[in-house]
Amino acid sequence: MTRLSMQKIFLCVLISFVLCSCDQGGSDTANRSDGAQKINISQNGSLQNPAWSPDGSRILFTRFRSRYNKEPADLFIITLADSSLKTLVSDGSGNINLPGSSWVGSKIVFSSTREPHDEIYIINDNGNPGDEVQVTDRKDKVAYEPSLSPDGQWVVFESHILDVEGNGVITKHKVDGTGSYQELTDAGDDCRQPNWSPSGDVILYQRYSGGQWNIWVMSIDGSNKKQVTSGAGDKTDASFSPDGTWVVYSSNAGGLDFANLYIIPTVGGTPVRVTNYNQGYDGAPSWSPDGKTIAFESCEGDPDWSAGTTLWVIEVPEL
Repeated sequence: MTRLSMQKIFLCVLISFVLCSCDQGGSDTANRSDGAQKINISQNGSLQNPAWSPDGSRILFTRFRSRYNKEPADLFIITLADSSLKTLVSDGSGNINLPGSSWVGSKIVFSSTREPHDEIYIINDNGNPGDEVQVTDRKDKVAYEPSLSPDGQWVVFESHILDVEGNGVITKHKVDGTGSYQELTDAGDDCRQPNWSPSGDVILYQRYSGGQWNIWVMSIDGSNKKQVTSGAGDKTDASFSPDGTWVVYSSNAGGLDFANLYIIPTVGGTPVRVTNYNQGYDGAPSWSPDGKTIAFESCEGDPDWSAGTTLWVIEVPEL
């Protein structure tokens, strides 16, 4: 598909987004002043963790069947041009993708809570429930929140000891299941939600320290760790811009009641606020391949006390 054809599709998508009622726990566009548009998805439950297809024509997302972060959860793909839905993974367990680089080429990576415990799986984007293949397999450690390298050969994910929720360790492993598990962060830290850079030489992640979360980056061998964000407030759910020079994330910085979206240079600097929704939460952002749009989840009020989130898009501000 040519770049011009992609741009035409994307323009049609923006025009065709329909404002719909909040029956899935989301807020109405009329309540927002930032120009965000709700994606029209004919699916109940809590819709979360949008991740763009490589050509920008589709979005992968997690659908928790009952309410926010309450399993079971399934994976769906929506084709933006006609709002058609494809069920990708659905086995009655918690199947969850991460925003950002969870879809590379034709490969989609996700975690699943199916027995005996959380592990990483991979499936082709044209696959069907049951086609997924298990990648990680360890008896004493769980694995989730996976992200793929740009060449599709490696997966990076959070891992911790079975039945121990803290002290997440960012870990790397070959997608074909061969080789060792390479731990990139220290076991004494609590590091989560890794995302691979488009260039393939940097991994970002969030680290808990001093009573709050901040965004960090490191080389793919675990060296050159650098803190990107600073200041009061949690910063989570980060992923890269297509050129790797910016990071989008969710934060309640500045005393916000609920997290909104921000972007910041990968080398650090002054954050730029992207969404302006004071009545509720915006999170789990993912940057479109053409660099013009960010998809995210949103709901009125606190998501933990809501029926669930819906999916939205917003234009990237001029930088």
